[in-house]
Amino acid sequence: MDNLGMQPFVIAENGAKHKLYAALDGPVHRAQLPSGPDIWLVTGYDAVRQLLAHPDAVRDRFGGGPYSERLPAELRDALFHSMLHVDPPDHTRLRKLVAGAFTRRTVEALEPRIEAFTDALLDGFEGRDVVDLLTDFAYPLPIRVIGMMLGVPEQDQHQFQSWTPQLISPSTVGYDAFAAAAAEFLAFARALIAAKRATPGPDLLSALIAARDGEDKLSENELTSMAHVLVIAGYETTANLIANGTLALLEHPDQLARLQADPTGWPTAVEELLRYDGPVQSTLTYYTRSDVELDGETIPAGSVVFASLLAANRDPAKFAHADQLDVRRSPAHMGFGHGIHYCLGAPLARLETQIALRRLFERFPHLSLADADLTRAPAVIINALTTLAVRPGPPADTEG
Repeated sequence: MDNLGMQPFVIAENGAKHKLYAALDGPVHRAQLPSGPDIWLVTGYDAVRQLLAHPDAVRDRFGGGPYSERLPAELRDALFHSMLHVDPPDHTRLRKLVAGAFTRRTVEALEPRIEAFTDALLDGFEGRDVVDLLTDFAYPLPIRVIGMMLGVPEQDQHQFQSWTPQLISPSTVGYDAFAAAAAEFLAFARALIAAKRATPGPDLLSALIAARDGEDKLSENELTSMAHVLVIAGYETTANLIANGTLALLEHPDQLARLQADPTGWPTAVEELLRYDGPVQSTLTYYTRSDVELDGETIPAGSVVFASLLAANRDPAKFAHADQLDVRRSPAHMGFGHGIHYCLGAPLARLETQIALRRLFERFPHLSLADADLTRAPAVIINALTTLAVRPGPPADTEG
């Protein structure tokens, strides 16, 4: 069994994170978080699926973050009581109340507005020699979409990006930064909920306030917790999927050429990009309430466990030529997780990414990397680039 010292690290060579996982022997390992605690890390595809569907692998109501017990009770209760952080029966009840706001019809109805947001952002590329695709496109697009869905005034949406690095990677930023971001976000969420309760609108947050299942409804803490999850999950993962996907295609021009020749391939391509270099490195914390056996390895009761979706999606026992990008592949990936905590917003993330990448490369068919010295953010959960400098080149309608 290997010991993986999971320290905060900067990756200068794209793919180094994948090489680290590939060097491990077997699907189950002991590891150490940057904040100090020893954990179990599951990396094999079959073992990850078994863990995420195992009845004795559970979440706790505070999400198992390294500083959850240090947070004031008011913050814990108000931010970590969503369906992402709890188990059945609470999980079943909360997901049922929230799922109505994420119907296929609701998501499909957003397509024209997502296309308009995308085109407006791409307008800003014209005439520029170098663009940071992260700050100028990958982040603003899903922020605009989730802000619109929640009914957040446009002038306030930029605040999301200042809070989420601390909220999503507490073990790498430290307790003080994590707690400060949590308090600021909670104040923002409470004020927004109060405004929506006083004046409901045609937005997701108003719908969640009004959501009913018989006499059941979301409590105040459940509403603020759902706002917390929707903001983070609603833009951070999608932003990194767009950025990672852009990089993968620029590094594989033959695959990009296939999509430019046949744009009907974009939905399948996004599935392969989720497998090849998805936005989520590891799940949130799971706990074992009894001994759990995975692939012949016993994880004792009371253990803290993380499942690496990034490693599982490159498992050579599951995927032929796992380290190769093939946009024609239709992989049974776990980019959105598995089991009861499978990402509820997956259809929206897929739609945003398909639109973003297709229109990006249609508008700027000669897009190229401006800086090959790329780094990854030091994080346990997210698989994110820190910057992605690109040269747009001439727009398609000005060629020749």
